[in-house]
Amino acid sequence: MFSVLSYGRLVARAVLGGLSQTDPRAGGGGGGGGGDYGLVTAGCGFGKDFRKGLLKKGACYGDDACFVARHRSADVLGVADGVGGWRDYGVDPSQFSGTLMRTCERLVKEGRFVPSNPIGILTTSYCELLQNKVPLLGSSTACIVVLDRSSHRLHTANLGDSGFLVVRGGEVVHRSDEQQHYFNTPFQLSIAPPEAEGVILSDSPDAADSTSFDVQLGDIILTATDGLFDNMPDYMILQELKKLKNSNYESIQQTARSIAEQAHELAYDPNYMSPFAQFACDNGLNVRGKHSLGKS
Repeated sequence: MFSVLSYGRLVARAVLGGLSQTDPRAGGGGGGGGGDYGLVTAGCGFGKDFRKGLLKKGACYGDDACFVARHRSADVLGVADGVGGWRDYGVDPSQFSGTLMRTCERLVKEGRFVPSNPIGILTTSYCELLQNKVPLLGSSTACIVVLDRSSHRLHTANLGDSGFLVVRGGEVVHRSDEQQHYFNTPFQLSIAPPEAEGVILSDSPDAADSTSFDVQLGDIILTATDGLFDNMPDYMILQELKKLKNSNYESIQQTARSIAEQAHELAYDPNYMSPFAQFACDNGLNVRGKHSLGKS
């Protein structure tokens, strides 16, 4: 099973592409079909200043963040898309998404989670942020994907317009459902200053959509924030994944980079009608004449 980790809003946002393959050897199963699975992971990204591979503290690209954590029982991937509107109030959007993902990562490494309950990881992490002695403001979407090594099942939790695809034999066999309050306003976790509580949009981790299903060796799992899905339709993503012929790190890294680079380029193509632009048209917005029809 390959697992693609790719995330990031585009245009003054971030793009990260990462690729992982589930392999019996990675899970210590000795190569047999009945052994434990594990992930081999690589990534690529663009920050808002467009410098390839630029990382802030932790795995942060622009306003978005990710983590990959391993425990004896499971491998866990997570992505979070910081809400850029906080910048208008002097708040760095990456602080919230980055802290959320680092907290999730720590909980997994400490074994404070149940593989079949990814919403629990999100809930505990969010509660820690709320109780943080150091004030933290911001909002983000989030997607958590847990591979149970022994049962070969994938457990997911998705809040907002981040999400995942599972590709098998060149076809999408599972995908997350996008959660929107209304056009371009996804479900999100938030921490607002006391005077703005009840005004700032904020959802509970329990509102996340949760799924569980079996996976197979050779499956591709792609988890991403809307920067990928809003700029690349499924058929383009599948075309890139078909180029992955080898499960070694170098091949996985190359494919992840290719996906991130293509999404980034399409976001700035003034003649390209992106999935996001099409969705905007469907909601009565005129996107013609803008500098770019991609998603920022």
